[in-house]
Amino acid sequence: MNKPRKCKVCGDEYPPFNSIQKVCGPKCAIELVKQDNAKKLAKDKKIKEKLDRHDLKRRKDALKSKSDWMKEAQAEFNKYVRLRDDGEPCISCGRHHNGQYHAGHYLSVGACPELRFHPFNNNKQCAPCNNHLSGNAVKYRKALIGKIGLAEVEWLEGPQTIQKLTVDDIKDIKQHYKQKAKELSDV
Repeated sequence: MNKPRKCKVCGDEYPPFNSIQKVCGPKCAIELVKQDNAKKLAKDKKIKEKLDRHDLKRRKDALKSKSDWMKEAQAEFNKYVRLRDDGEPCISCGRHHNGQYHAGHYLSVGACPELRFHPFNNNKQCAPCNNHLSGNAVKYRKALIGKIGLAEVEWLEGPQTIQKLTVDDIKDIKQHYKQKAKELSDV
């Protein structure tokens, strides 16, 4: 004879007929099936919602233009630059302050789009220098020479190969800098 067990539904003790019996009688068996079905429906609903979210994201991504992807990639790159230079002062004025910091380009994106995502061309810069002083280029150059060296600054200022980025290239850049930013923020 098997040891008495507690019913999974009502909690009463009962003598089981076999080792796989979970409930005390037919009423509790019907209720257990209803509970299991409700759990399965809830689980199926969550899976469906998750699939719907993934499908929605995929469809939204398909509607994005190249410039939308470029904005997202630029945002991830800028986040990486600010994390990389965290703790350093503004590259142009050399001040630490409580205001907003940007990822300021030494050579602008309009003038040198091929250097848009180059780490040497982008450094932490305070909002006043970046917005109101147009990057404070003279002081930026002096500090940049101190940071990366004259040869690298002259390379930046020299002729560059023009890049024709595809949407897939931009997605790769976004993912690359997103991962690098994540690694820096985890440290």
